[in-house]
Amino acid sequence: MYETIVAEPSAKISFAPITAADKPTFEQYLAGESERGCEFSFANLYLWGRQNWAVLHGHIVMFSQFDRRSIYPYPIGQSDKKAVLDAIIADARERGISCRITGLGPTAKQTLQELYPGKFRFYCDRDSFDYVYSIDDLADLKGKKYHRKRNHVNGFVSAFPNYSVESLDEQNLPSVRQMVDKWYQERIAADPTADFHLEQSALSRAFRHYRELEMEGLVLLSDGEVLAVTLGSQMSADTFDVHFEKARPDANGAYAAINYEFARHIRAKYPHIKFLDREEDMGLEGLRKAKQSYYPHHMVEKCWARLAEDDDDY
Repeated sequence: MYETIVAEPSAKISFAPITAADKPTFEQYLAGESERGCEFSFANLYLWGRQNWAVLHGHIVMFSQFDRRSIYPYPIGQSDKKAVLDAIIADARERGISCRITGLGPTAKQTLQELYPGKFRFYCDRDSFDYVYSIDDLADLKGKKYHRKRNHVNGFVSAFPNYSVESLDEQNLPSVRQMVDKWYQERIAADPTADFHLEQSALSRAFRHYRELEMEGLVLLSDGEVLAVTLGSQMSADTFDVHFEKARPDANGAYAAINYEFARHIRAKYPHIKFLDREEDMGLEGLRKAKQSYYPHHMVEKCWARLAEDDDDY
């Protein structure tokens, strides 16, 4: 039997929607976090789902509604964790919802276990682990293990000898959007049951706000035709997050080429960047094989937790 944690009266936190103007505040708090996955990239917080936030007890606290479920990403900050976590638990009780805390790395998980012994159940989700790569590996493709990747890039160069690499801008954006829209149309036609709505909405929003979010966009073109595009943003002092990557299915080697060119572009522009976080595989077998084939430097393991007393609410 678990001891019930009782909320104080009127314990609801006053959250507000995240806006692009909030980026400097988030970056200030995120700078002190050494253990975080791609869901704590500000661009992802702004682009995906319904994200609300508040500053409380020296932390950024978030209340997110994603995939028809309300969650609390682990609070960002270096102050008293007990006070802010108590406030999150109280807020969930006040709203009458299950208290689910997400984005837990090993340290955050240990903190919850120590502060609330036996009161949380923990679930680790392999499908949500981030793949993090050495930027030098992806920019150089050296050695036997990258032989096939080099062949893919060389095949692309042979097929499109006059291809060019451009930064995403107002001039090529309309053509990029046209290519991406066609990509989604073809995927939906091939599998009408597939749900591309969230990703398509997030990418469309990224195209509208990429400058405000300080995102880096790279485009591959040949004879004026867009072959591939990728978008990313800096996530921490030494890591860049790759948010989106799309290529024409009839352009063989385009995915390998945009991956290679983006790594080279980021390394040249930001010499301090050592890693590229290419995010999770979502449990998709093909995507998992593709990400594993690039030999990640390490994985970012993530878990989520919920109060044991909420077991009947699952």
